[in-house]
Amino acid sequence: MKIEYLCKNYDASDKLKTVIDKKVQKLDKFFDDDTRIKIALKKGNTRNTDDLFTLELTIILDGVVMRAEVTSDNMYSNIDLAIPKLEKQIIRHHKKIESKSKKFRAKNFAPEADVVEEVQEEKALVRSKCYTLIPMSVDDAIEELELVGHNFYVFLNKATSSINVLYVRNDGNYGLIETVV
Repeated sequence: MKIEYLCKNYDASDKLKTVIDKKVQKLDKFFDDDTRIKIALKKGNTRNTDDLFTLELTIILDGVVMRAEVTSDNMYSNIDLAIPKLEKQIIRHHKKIESKSKKFRAKNFAPEADVVEEVQEEKALVRSKCYTLIPMSVDDAIEELELVGHNFYVFLNKATSSINVLYVRNDGNYGLIETVV
């Protein structure tokens, strides 16, 4: 496994790189020797998060991107949180490939044999909600978002007469998605 480091506003010590290398090598059992893993180390990218550290692990494998990102106040704890996330994605990917392989073999080599297929959970729409959009300003939408306690709010922007989505970002600030028709 080839490890590439990218550092932004952060100087990684040799000790940290050694710890990361050791923990990432646990993932080596899932991949060939020529697999590349990119590790991005960042120190706060906004005024409010100067004391937070972000660690991103990215593996690109046959066109499939597996990625884990963790932000906290300690880079050493980030690696302990990111590895299990990435491991979960890798296992899910391997199961998906294995399932496709079994289906392919069952179709081509035993067309009349009864094949017991694994039952996979399919995601389904479990709830639908309908409500009337009331024209309001962005400030009014922020107040409504805080009142309902959700992490997003859909509203009709009074200024632009378009549907907007207001959401809470990871750093605690707000983001706005404006639609264009």
